[in-house]
Amino acid sequence: MTMDAVTAPETHAFEADVSKLLHMMVHSVYSDRDVFLRELVSNAADACEKLRYEAISSPALLGDEPQARINLKLDKEAGTLVIEDNGIGMTAADMGETLGTIARSGTKAFMDKLAADKNGEGQQLIGQFGVGFYSAFMVAGKVEVVSRRAGEVDAAIWSSDGLGTYTIAPADPAAAPARGTRVTLHLLEDAKTYAERYTVERIIKAQSGHVPVPIFLQEVASEEEPAQVADGVALWTKGKNDISEEDYADFYRSLAGQFDKPALTLHYRAEGRHEYSVLTFIPETKPFDLFDPDRKGRIKLYVRRVFITDEADILPRYLRFVRGLVDSADLPLNMSREMIQDSPVLSAIQKGVSNRILSELDKLSVSEPERYAAIWENFGPVLKEGLYEDFERRDALLGLARFKSTTSDGEWRSLKDYVSTLQENQTAIYYATGHDLDRIAQSPQIEGFKARGIEVLLLPDQVDSFWTTMGVDYEGKPFKSVTQGAADLSLIPLAGGSSAAATPSEEANNFIIFAKEALADQVSDVRISDRLTSSAVCIVAADNAMDLQLEKMLASAGRAPERAKPVLEVNAGHALIAKLGQVSGDEEGRRDLAFLLLDEARIAEGEAPADPRAFAERLERLMTKALG
Repeated sequence: MTMDAVTAPETHAFEADVSKLLHMMVHSVYSDRDVFLRELVSNAADACEKLRYEAISSPALLGDEPQARINLKLDKEAGTLVIEDNGIGMTAADMGETLGTIARSGTKAFMDKLAADKNGEGQQLIGQFGVGFYSAFMVAGKVEVVSRRAGEVDAAIWSSDGLGTYTIAPADPAAAPARGTRVTLHLLEDAKTYAERYTVERIIKAQSGHVPVPIFLQEVASEEEPAQVADGVALWTKGKNDISEEDYADFYRSLAGQFDKPALTLHYRAEGRHEYSVLTFIPETKPFDLFDPDRKGRIKLYVRRVFITDEADILPRYLRFVRGLVDSADLPLNMSREMIQDSPVLSAIQKGVSNRILSELDKLSVSEPERYAAIWENFGPVLKEGLYEDFERRDALLGLARFKSTTSDGEWRSLKDYVSTLQENQTAIYYATGHDLDRIAQSPQIEGFKARGIEVLLLPDQVDSFWTTMGVDYEGKPFKSVTQGAADLSLIPLAGGSSAAATPSEEANNFIIFAKEALADQVSDVRISDRLTSSAVCIVAADNAMDLQLEKMLASAGRAPERAKPVLEVNAGHALIAKLGQVSGDEEGRRDLAFLLLDEARIAEGEAPADPRAFAERLERLMTKALG
C-alpha cells in the first residue's frame, strides 16, 4: 500500500522513539508549556517558506492566494486551538513520514537527556531535534492535522491521542485547506487558557513575532475580522537601530529553538562585489546537538527573502554552534540546492561570514574579556577543531584560544599572555594533555617545569591531542609536549637560581644500566631525567614517537598501530633511586625492583601495569623480603 492511495482510515503505530518521546511529554511537568505554540507556528512558517521556494519554478502552486499567512482560530467553548497555514502542505505519504517518525539524528541522546532532566530544562530541549510538533501533546488530548499539498486535489487527515498510534484517512476536500495544513488541538482541561485571546496573543508576540510570515488571530465566537498580530516583516531586513535587544532575543529563540539569550549577536549587510545580509547568534548555553557526529551547522540560507535550505555549509564545522541566517541578493533563485552549494558566490559568502564572526569574537575578547571567556568556556573545544582543520585561519584561531595553565590559578590565559612570561632560554610553548585538569596539573612530567617557573598549558579536550601535532607555532614558538622526547631544561635555571641537577651516585648509575637491560622488552631507554623533582620516575614518549595521550586515545579506539616503547626517566636525586643503587646480589630481586619502578611510572600515568599478575607477584616477593 502507498500512503498516497489511502481510501479508508488506517491506524499505524508510532516508531518506538516517537512513542517514548510522547510518553515523556504527556507525563512530564514543564515549567513553560508555551513552547508548543512557538513550535507549531515555526513549522507553519517553514511550510510557507518551502512553498515560496517551489513556486519559483512552479508559479501555479500559488494559485489565487500568493500571499503567505498563518491563521490562528480560538474556540473557547469547544476548547480547541487551530493553527492553519497556506504553505506547501502534505500528502498522506508525507504525513506518515513526517508525523510518525523522527528522522533527525540525535533522537536517543535527546530523549535520554529529557528523561534525566532534573532542573526543569526540558522545555529548552524541544525543537532542537526536529520533534517540535510532538510538543502539542503537552496541552492537547487529541491532535488532528488536515493537509493538502499545493497543486494536489486530494487531502488527508492525520489524528492521534498521543498514546501510541495514529490514524491517516482521506479528508473531505471541501473541508480541507485549498493548500497547506490545519492543525487542530483539542485542549486538555488544564490547558484551556490556550483558547483565550490574551494568552495566545501574548505568546505570539513574545516568541513568534519575527517569523517572516504574517500571523492573524481570530476568536470563533467573535464577529470581528481576523486581527494581524505579527506583520511578517523579516527582522534581518530592518535597520539595527529599529531592533531592540529583546527583538533579537525573541527572534533567536524562535530560530534556534532555545530559551536562553544570545551571548553575541552579529547583524550586518555586506555590500560590494556580493550583497548579502547576515544575522547570526552565538548561544549563551551549549546547544544539545553540539557534538553530534555529523557536526552539521544550523545556518539558514535565503535568497532575496526566499528560504532555500538550512543544509548549505555556510560556516566551517568548528563554528557549528552559531545560529542564524544569510540572505543573499546575488544567488539565482532557480538553481538547485546542490548547484548553489558549488556556487562561487556562496564560496565568497562562506569566507566573508566566517572571517567576520572570528573578527567579532576577537574584538569581544579585547573589549569584554569576561563575556568572551564565557563563550570560550562553552565553545572552546569546538573552536579548537579549527586549529586542526583550517590552516588558513589558524593564526586567528590561535589568537582567540584560551587556556588554563600551571600558573593561571584557574583563570583563562591567551597565548599572548603566555609568550609575555617566557623564561630565560625558553624556546617552546609547553603543554600537557589528558582528560582532567587537576590530574594533568599533578603529572610528574610537569615537576621540572614548575621548578623552573615555566608555564605549562593544561589541555583536557580530546581535540588537543590532535591539533598540537600539526606543527603549530605561535610567534615562532613551537608547541612541545611535556610527555614527549627530551625536556632540554638544562639551560633554564631553577627558580632558586641553581641550574645544576643532582649528580647520581655510581651505584645509582649502575642500577640504571641494569634496569635498561632488564626492561629492554618494555622500554626504549632508561635515562636520567631533568623534568622530575619530587617523583622517582615517569614515562615519556621517545623523541620521534607519538605523544603518550594521543597514542592512548587512538589505541582505545582501535585506530593505532602497535604502541611504541616509552622511555623510562629516573630522578637521579630521589632517595629511592639512591637506595636502589645500593641493592646488590639477588638478580631476581633487582629485576623485580626494576619492573616495579616501571609499573609505578605507568600507574602515575593513569595506566594499569602491563602484566597485573606479574606485578602482584613481584610486590608479594618484595613485601615478604621486607618483613624478614
